[in-house]
Amino acid sequence: MSLSLFFHLVNLESRKLMSYRVDFWITMLVNLVVNLVVLWALWTAIFAESGAEIVGGWDLPGILAYGVMVFLTGRIVRGGDLQMTISTDIYDGALSRYLLYPRHYAITKYAQQVGNVMPDLFQSVLMGLVAIPVLGLSTTATVTPLSVAMVIPTILVAHLLFFLMSLIPQYIAFWADNVWSLSVLLRFVTMLLGGAMLPLSLFPDRVQEFLHWLPFVYLFEFPTLVVLGKVDFTQWCIGIGTCLLWCLVIGALSVPVWRRGDLRYTGVGI
Repeated sequence: MSLSLFFHLVNLESRKLMSYRVDFWITMLVNLVVNLVVLWALWTAIFAESGAEIVGGWDLPGILAYGVMVFLTGRIVRGGDLQMTISTDIYDGALSRYLLYPRHYAITKYAQQVGNVMPDLFQSVLMGLVAIPVLGLSTTATVTPLSVAMVIPTILVAHLLFFLMSLIPQYIAFWADNVWSLSVLLRFVTMLLGGAMLPLSLFPDRVQEFLHWLPFVYLFEFPTLVVLGKVDFTQWCIGIGTCLLWCLVIGALSVPVWRRGDLRYTGVGI
C-alpha cells in the first residue's frame, strides 16, 4: 500500500469520527470527570487508611496525575471503537470485498484504526495540557519540549503494538463462532499487567521484574511515564526499540494464523 493511500484512509476515518463533534467532546469530558472522581475517592481513601505519604513510590498528587494520564493515553492505545471490526468482517462475510483490493487487509484495518485515534490523540494532548495545571498536578509532571516530542511517537507505537496483539484473537473468528470473550480477556490482561489499572510499582518486586520482560508494560505504563516526564531520552530510545521489536515478533506470529484462516474462509458469513 502506498503512503498516499494509507493517509487517505486515515483521513476518511478521522472525518467519519468528527461527524458528531458535540458527542465527541461531551463523551470525552464526561468520561474524564467520572474517571477523575473515582480516582480521587479511591486513592484518597487508600492513603488515609494506610497513613503513609508514599505508596508504591507515589504520593497522592503523583498517583492522581498517573491515573489521569493513563486514562488519556490508554484510550488512544486501545484504538477507539474499531476493536472488533476484523472478527465482524469475518462473521458477516464483509471480508470478501477486502480480499479483492490490491492491498493487505491488516494494513487497511490499521490505517482505519489510526484514522480513528487521530482525533482522540489531539483531544487527549489538549486535555492533558489543561488538566495538569488546572488540577495542581504540575509538581508531579515535568513537561519539557523533549518530553512533548517523545509523547506522540510513544503512544502511536504503543497503539501499533496493541493492534497487532488484537489480531490473533480476532483471526480465531475463522474457526470459532464468537471471539468477543477473547478480546475482552485481552483487554483485561493488558490493562492489568500493562499498568492501566494501577502502577506496576505497586506489584511485588519479583512480579515487577517479570512484567518488565513482557510487552504489556509498553502499552500503558511506559507512555504514561513519558507523558509525566519520568523517562529520559536514553530510556525512551531503549523502550521504543523494545516495543518495536515486540511489534515485529507479534506481527510475525499473526501471519501464519491469517494464512490458515484465509484458506478456511468461505465468504458467506455466519
